[in-house]
Amino acid sequence: MSAHQPVAPPGAKRVCQPVDVVAVVNADLTVIAWTEAGRRLWGYQGAEVLNHPARRLLAAPADSDCLCQLASGRPWSGTVEIRCRDGRTALTDFRAVPLNLAHSEEKLFVWSAGSAVPPAPTRPDPSVLTALMERSPIGMVVWDRDLRCTWFNDSGERESPFRFGPEVGRHVAELLATDNPMFLQAVMRSVLERGVPVLDHELWRPATREKEARVYSVSIFRLDDADGEAVGICTMAVNVTKSRARGRLNMLSNAGTRIGTTLDVMKTAQELADASVPGIADYVTVDLADVVPLGEEPLERLNSTDTSIPVFRRAGAASIHPDFPESLAEIGTPVFVPPSSPFTTVLHSRKPYFEPRLDTSPGTWLDDDPTRARVIRQTRMHTLMIVPLHARGTMLGIAVFVRTENPSPFTRGDLLLAEGLADRASLSLDNARRYSRERAAALTLQRELLPDQLWGGSAVEVASRYLPADTHGGVGGDWFDVIPLTGARVALVVGDVVGHGLNAAATMGRLRTVVRTLADGALSPPEVLAGLDRLVVDMTKDHPDDTGFTSPVMGATCVYAVYDPCTRHCTIASAGHPPPAIVSPGGDVAFADVPAGAPIGLGLGAYESLDTELAEGSLIALYTDGLIERRGSDIDQGLERLRGALASPAPDLDSLCSAVIETVVARTPSDDDIALLLARTLVISGDPA
Repeated sequence: MSAHQPVAPPGAKRVCQPVDVVAVVNADLTVIAWTEAGRRLWGYQGAEVLNHPARRLLAAPADSDCLCQLASGRPWSGTVEIRCRDGRTALTDFRAVPLNLAHSEEKLFVWSAGSAVPPAPTRPDPSVLTALMERSPIGMVVWDRDLRCTWFNDSGERESPFRFGPEVGRHVAELLATDNPMFLQAVMRSVLERGVPVLDHELWRPATREKEARVYSVSIFRLDDADGEAVGICTMAVNVTKSRARGRLNMLSNAGTRIGTTLDVMKTAQELADASVPGIADYVTVDLADVVPLGEEPLERLNSTDTSIPVFRRAGAASIHPDFPESLAEIGTPVFVPPSSPFTTVLHSRKPYFEPRLDTSPGTWLDDDPTRARVIRQTRMHTLMIVPLHARGTMLGIAVFVRTENPSPFTRGDLLLAEGLADRASLSLDNARRYSRERAAALTLQRELLPDQLWGGSAVEVASRYLPADTHGGVGGDWFDVIPLTGARVALVVGDVVGHGLNAAATMGRLRTVVRTLADGALSPPEVLAGLDRLVVDMTKDHPDDTGFTSPVMGATCVYAVYDPCTRHCTIASAGHPPPAIVSPGGDVAFADVPAGAPIGLGLGAYESLDTELAEGSLIALYTDGLIERRGSDIDQGLERLRGALASPAPDLDSLCSAVIETVVARTPSDDDIALLLARTLVISGDPA
């Protein structure tokens, strides 16, 4: 013990009860600490054992399973035959437990035993126990009932969460340099009154001019005298800065693979919540502002009061409790908060709110939020963090972290970890927000450019389906059209623009207009495709890429068919497009052998056609490649799926469209847009004019 540390005066009550710890040995099985319990068990004094091999204490050390286990660094328990100082042997229930120290490479083992040798009716020698505590590499401090320091060991002086190190006679509040000293005092008083220890409580010591920032794992337990009366408490502190930092880095790294797996705002918000429970908090919510639209009705149009306003919408939530007793809002619904509250403060300041000990007493912001205050008390919420979600200059919302069952308050380390997770999620949320906004605009544009109603006149009955892709690629440039021609003929068109997004949708609209213009000129299908190819090349020249070649977004595939109900002839030309399917009135399905032509936009412009005669009631199916192509699957498999779906009976074309989509797409979802156009042939007798 250091010279400046006090020694208990004669007659003072002992603060430790007898224990069954008999010795401490190091990795090479040398005894480095000896207790009165060891002396009673073996009969050796400390000087006879200390710094000597431990194997001399066992009756058969050569084949002792205990020593073999310790040599490999593993704990052991069982019955051991020991050899006492006077030569007698005795069977003893024995335990050897590793003492793992976060800041030390030295491996120690604590030996404890329940001996068959009757113990002497004497108390442990205080000097031996004090020496053991003094040599401990774990920082230990003893406090009296008033929480004033009465003793500390050398490690407690070197490694501690205190501002200037422990000082005898000083109150704990005068020594602490942590973020929340009042909370630690409350914990210490609770341990003193109830006797229930607190283990592995994290304390964050901020950096000062003299000391670096540190994280300590602190355990607190009560000290009782021989009569069971509390005389004080002991705190044990271990520097875990490096290990906790590694743990947080690992959690951030793992969360990076779990957050932002899709470009869906709701899924990303839920991934943030799931990644935080229970690692950081017992309950987490992710609430987004109107800048990320989640509902059709803007929040500002919802009813509000002087004490409750709709500021967010709930986008994600996770809890250790399956029934979510902490929740006041369901996913997708508005979240109402007081106008003046930590939630609105974080939204406006873009700075986190940190309340390690949640104050629910009168006079706080909870006075204006009685419903939330009631839930906080019912679920025993006791610590709170609110972290902003912002990216690229845009405030997206907030993430709320709460603990209920976990008794430890949030620390600055927890806040840093929560901010790290929020930063990663914010970038993913902003990407998803931008994608959703562009996708919504592209969908709107595409729906405006696609025909509202299809009419095949007296030539065909028609039905169609369009399914936008629900992937990172976004909305594509698929289109279809039915164009009435002279002589009761009709043109059937399906095309697919290369690329996705607004550009693809806009290009689709231009190509559809060009095709309609060319169709009015009474051109044959090969001539229409050749004219479309030339015009696309001309349009591309107005917007070349860096190399001067055709921009890929202006490329497209297209199939163009003309059916004449008077002659029952159908002429089909293709520009790099999947072959149409022809279904006979009897249900046989065949894919038209249309001569392959180059895709639109390459300037090759030479196309041939297939002319075939169709029986009345035949079905022509035009589609885009999203219907039949899948990653990792041969295109022939997709064609066979389509063949089977088209052969199935259906009461009408609209029902058949639904059946094809449900059969082909539901079983093997596509990551591309899908356009499907079905036309059933009619026949006109005589001159249509």
